[in-house]
Amino acid sequence: MARRSTPLLRRLLSPSPPPFSSPSHPITAAVSRRTVTYMPRPGDGAPRAVTLIPGDGIGPLVTGAVRQVMEAMHAPVYFETYEVRGDMPTVPPEVIESIRRNKVCLKGGLATPLGGGVSSLNVQLRKELDLYASLVNCFNLPGLPTRHENVDIVVIRENTEGEYSGLEHEVVPGVVESLKVITKFCSERIAKYAFEYAYLNNRKKVTAVHKANIMKLADGLFLESCREVATKYPGIQYNEIIVDNCCMQLVAKPEQFDVMVTPNLYGNLVANTAAGIAGGTGVMPGGNVGQGHAVFEQGASAGNVGNDKIVEQKKANPVALLLSSAMMLRHLQFPSFADRLETAVKRVIAEGKYRTKDLGGSSTTQEVTDAVIAQLDQRPMPRF
Repeated sequence: MARRSTPLLRRLLSPSPPPFSSPSHPITAAVSRRTVTYMPRPGDGAPRAVTLIPGDGIGPLVTGAVRQVMEAMHAPVYFETYEVRGDMPTVPPEVIESIRRNKVCLKGGLATPLGGGVSSLNVQLRKELDLYASLVNCFNLPGLPTRHENVDIVVIRENTEGEYSGLEHEVVPGVVESLKVITKFCSERIAKYAFEYAYLNNRKKVTAVHKANIMKLADGLFLESCREVATKYPGIQYNEIIVDNCCMQLVAKPEQFDVMVTPNLYGNLVANTAAGIAGGTGVMPGGNVGQGHAVFEQGASAGNVGNDKIVEQKKANPVALLLSSAMMLRHLQFPSFADRLETAVKRVIAEGKYRTKDLGGSSTTQEVTDAVIAQLDQRPMPRF
């Protein structure tokens, strides 16, 4: 053993050019492999059931892309598929039961009818499963030109109350009252999640978004809760910004933001704005998480069901849901599969050959999916 190691040691210590400059050299392969980032327990490799809701519009196209990629990489997941449409009066009980049993769901967009008496099934799911935190990661993808560089924003939004409480009534004909509900419990809970996320992911700053200058009691309570939680994380910078100034700052200098924590409505607006700045809603991943369950979907809600023309031409962008699926794999503690999927998607974007119309190309959903599958077995790229 010692005799075999000596020549290698001499080459490593010699001043000559690095011996692993060749891609085929065994040391190159060793260097390119990731170090151990997750120590599995016995049985962790068992396939996991995931509830799948294809949804409306482009949903079946992009969820179909995810299924193909998962099969190609032999990911240890299998899907229980349920047909749910946005115009249904409620989420079917068997779907809720499946998510409760599996703990994880992947879904396409569900269209919400405007007006009328039909409530949003997206909101129903969040409330039924207490998915109190929505997380959208808006970041620059190498190779995708945008107006701003160095954008890497995580928007964490309270998901169960605020203007989405659904408490509306007509006081007298022509006068409608809509109640905004803010509670200490939910505000503290989302603030703790935001600071814990920042702490665990080496983020440096948390910004609370509010309108407490006008809604002094409701948003004032939200700010008070954020300030109390911030004192428990002295290593993380904390600041506050009024929501209208926040929108202006986002389009002018988005790189100043890191983690943003918001009440329900503001978070929807901020996340979609940040997504548009960083590359578009078609490439931004996201998810909704609670104490026991998680639902992963396209991060920004704008355009998540597409339009009839995109569906007919089969040119929906699957990137956002593919990256959301990588988040799901990491949530399920399959980090190497998540890394492979992210790397493949980012390579396809960086090469620029296969892109859908929203990214300046003309590729179909299937062409982008095939390109991602072709990249699955390439050597890992550095983390962005």
